[in-house]
Amino acid sequence: MRHAFITAGTKGLGQAVTKRLLAEGWHVSALHRSQADFSHERLTLFKADVTDRDDLIDAVRQAIEKHGRIDALILNAGPYIFERKQLVDYTDTEWDEVITGNLTASFWLLREVLPYMRKQNFGRIITYGFPESATAPGWVCRSAFAAAKSGMVSLTKSVALEEAEHGITANMVNPGNIIGENKTKMIAESGPDDNTPVGRSGTGEDIARTISFLLDQKSGMITGAVIDVTGGVNVVHQARR
Repeated sequence: MRHAFITAGTKGLGQAVTKRLLAEGWHVSALHRSQADFSHERLTLFKADVTDRDDLIDAVRQAIEKHGRIDALILNAGPYIFERKQLVDYTDTEWDEVITGNLTASFWLLREVLPYMRKQNFGRIITYGFPESATAPGWVCRSAFAAAKSGMVSLTKSVALEEAEHGITANMVNPGNIIGENKTKMIAESGPDDNTPVGRSGTGEDIARTISFLLDQKSGMITGAVIDVTGGVNVVHQARR
């Protein structure tokens, strides 16, 4: 039995990943804030606030009690302030939500899950960033999110190094500009996109396929990697510099 634990696993990109894993035979424990619009016999839902430490730890322990193991931890949740604002205009609450929900919550979950993975001598950790986050770029009017995700790059690589001897890998996936309904679409449903070198919009399936590959038992040589899934958009940006 393979068991994956995913945050925000019922909407958007998380839903695409959850459905992919279920189709591949995984048992999935998915955290959510609003009820999922789909069900499956191998899907267990936990309502939890990703900024609440007790919610997260309780969900992990319930998932372990039910399944006995966690083979993959997918840190899909990423609180984000949609209004564009400069750093001086952030409230303490907004800053705390973004940093806690993206970075500190990852620490809480990793600290809880890694001991189980060590006992199994196997585990797969997936985190999310944004294109080029590996270089810690500035992002105008997105300072909180950029800071949290740049921190996640270093955290992911640190975990990759610390846990390699235990058969555990940690990698980051950076989705490109996948928005709206495209987050849950299949590749065959993607539309043309003149702003993307590959000529089409990105989809949830693009991200799910990448994660599925990284979770494979034979993908153990890939760890500490930061993988941009952008259709080449950020490559164009680099060429223009």
